[in-house]
Amino acid sequence: MRKDRAYLDWNATTPLRPEAREAMVAAMDVTGNPSSVHADGRAAKGLVERARGQIAEALGALSADIVFVSGSTEAAALALEGRDLLCSGVEHDAVRAWCREELAVDRSGKVQLPVDAASCTLQLANSETGVIQDLPEGLAVSDLTQGFGKVPLGFDWLGIEMGFISAHKLGGPKGIGALVLRRGLDVTARIKGGGQEMGRRSGTENVIGIMGFAAAAMAAQTDLAEGAWEKVFELRKILESGLASENSSTIFVGKDSARLPNTSMIATPGWKGETQVMQMDLAGFSISAGSACSSGKVKASHVLTAMGYDAETAASAIRVSLGPETTEDQVLRFVEAWSAQNRRRRARAS
Repeated sequence: MRKDRAYLDWNATTPLRPEAREAMVAAMDVTGNPSSVHADGRAAKGLVERARGQIAEALGALSADIVFVSGSTEAAALALEGRDLLCSGVEHDAVRAWCREELAVDRSGKVQLPVDAASCTLQLANSETGVIQDLPEGLAVSDLTQGFGKVPLGFDWLGIEMGFISAHKLGGPKGIGALVLRRGLDVTARIKGGGQEMGRRSGTENVIGIMGFAAAAMAAQTDLAEGAWEKVFELRKILESGLASENSSTIFVGKDSARLPNTSMIATPGWKGETQVMQMDLAGFSISAGSACSSGKVKASHVLTAMGYDAETAASAIRVSLGPETTEDQVLRFVEAWSAQNRRRRARAS
C-alpha cells in the first residue's frame, strides 16, 4: 500500500484502535469457555461481564440489557423479526429487510413519523448522508450504529425500546456488536442452542471480540469528551468548501440538516459515483459510493432515491467520511485530486 494513501471511508469501517488491539491480545491468553463452571471458564466469563458493564456505561444502559451478537445486521434481525414495524427508505438494508417501507422522507433527509412512534423503527444517523434524526419517545427500535461514539448518546435518555451498535464502526474489531433493550423488554432468540446471553442469543461468546469492543467503546467516549470530533467537523468544512469552489453544481446532500461531524455525501450529476470511487482509488484515496454492505457492489444510492433525488443524481453520489486520524493534508490532497479529475472530465466533454 502507498505510504501516502488516505483512508476516507470511516463510516464503512474504522481502523482498529490500539486500546482494542491490546485488550484482544490479552484476551487470547484466556483459555476457558465462558459457559464452563471451572476456574478457567469463570475467568473468561468474568472478562465478558466486565466488558458488558463497560459497554453499558459508554452507552448509558444497564449491563443486563446488553446482548452480544455478531454485529448490527444480526441485532436488527433479532429486534425486528416478527414485528410489523414501519420504516423509511433511508434505513440500512439490514433494517429495510424486516419492516414496511412506508415512512416519507423529505429532501433534507428527515423522516416524517406518525404520532404512534411505537410502530416505527428509525435510525439515529444515516451512514451515507450523516443526517441525524430526532428520535421520539417510545420509538420501537433504532439503529444507533453510526451515531454511537461520534455524537453524545445516552440510551437511558433516548426513551426508545431497543437499539443496536457495532464495534467496527468505532475502532473495535469486525464481527461483534450488541443489541440493547429497555429494562423489562425481551426478545425471542433467533439462534437457539446453549442459551447464552440470558437465553437471547445462543453460541459461545466471542471473548476476544467482546474485549476489543469494550476497549474501543471506552476510548471512543474519551475521544468524544475531548473534542476529537469537533476537529473532524472542521476538516469536513475544509473539504466541502474546497469541492464547492471547484464545481458549483455539486450537491452536498443534507447540508442544511444536522449531520454527523465527519460525513459528506457529494453528488455531481453527470459524473458517476462508481467512476469517482475508482479514480480516487487510483489517486490514493479510499472513499465509497454509499453503504459498504452490498457485497462489493457499487450502485445508485437508495437513500438519495428515498429523499426524492432523480436517478442520475443518485448514481453520481460519493461518500467521504473522515475520522480522528484524518489530517488536513489528506483532505487538501483529496480536494486537489478530485478537482483535477473534474477538470479533465469537463475538458473531455467540451
